[in-house]
Amino acid sequence: MRASFLPGAKHTVAERLKSLELHRISLADGAVLETGCVYIVPLLESLALPRGVTAAANPKSSTGRLDIFTRVIADYAQAFDTIPEGYHGPLHAEISPRTFSILARTGSRLSQIRFRAGDSLASDAIIRELHTKERLISEGEPDIDNGLALSVDLSGGRLGDAVGFRAKRHSALVDVDKKNALEVLDYWEPIRQSGSLILDPDQFYILASKEAVRVPPSHAAEMVPFNPLVGEFRVHYAGFFDPGFGDSSGGGEGSRAVLEVRSHEVPFILEDGQIIGRLIYEPLTEAPDRVYGQGIGSNYQRQGLKLSKHFKPYT
Repeated sequence: MRASFLPGAKHTVAERLKSLELHRISLADGAVLETGCVYIVPLLESLALPRGVTAAANPKSSTGRLDIFTRVIADYAQAFDTIPEGYHGPLHAEISPRTFSILARTGSRLSQIRFRAGDSLASDAIIRELHTKERLISEGEPDIDNGLALSVDLSGGRLGDAVGFRAKRHSALVDVDKKNALEVLDYWEPIRQSGSLILDPDQFYILASKEAVRVPPSHAAEMVPFNPLVGEFRVHYAGFFDPGFGDSSGGGEGSRAVLEVRSHEVPFILEDGQIIGRLIYEPLTEAPDRVYGQGIGSNYQRQGLKLSKHFKPYT
């Protein structure tokens, strides 16, 4: 593509592609999507939403941890990743690898979608009530103000432990469908300093929250967009936390949030314990048959600092 775009209220995605596409490639046998390029891919799935039900998409956890900028576009859309009630039509994904070139094919899954009946019911009152019944963070008193605060862990723990990873540029290809296939040090530089970390502009980092998080099976959680007034950085591509994440019902017993962090225009110093995001919780319409970590191929239950599923364990 020449550039990213939204179709706008008067056009379908296919109509806009006629004037913006540069050339077409087939994903049937796999194709390399290069860093710095924008690709539009028709999705295998389409939607037929009833009135009163909206949909919202976001990158899967593994997609975010590879720094693959991925957004879903509907026909006539004026915003990414948002599908209005009553929509009947196709979906497209905008894919732009930022750090690693990737190999993708027909059937590769980079995004996920969730559905909402009616208006959002998220509130601080819900978080306080949940935390009173069953603690949502592993230790300490919760900071609840437009969401449950999460802070970054740069303490280092045991001497020599990595507090995070910095992505190496010009690394080899990543096949998005292969698990436990890649050597960590071929793609990442472990960060072993503790206490603080200078984020370099346009570098990509994987860090972890200090708090272990719980999401009860009756609720789902989401990392809300972070307030830019408290730091020139962006955190978390994949902002959705499934019901049962970090909960004993899915064998979790508390799981730390892994944070995908990128500074903006200037270097920025992160300090150990600095608030870097907030979680909101919303009730489900009904209890799920299976929760995260319960026989559904969950990759990040009981996680600490963890890279995407494509990499071999690092010790």
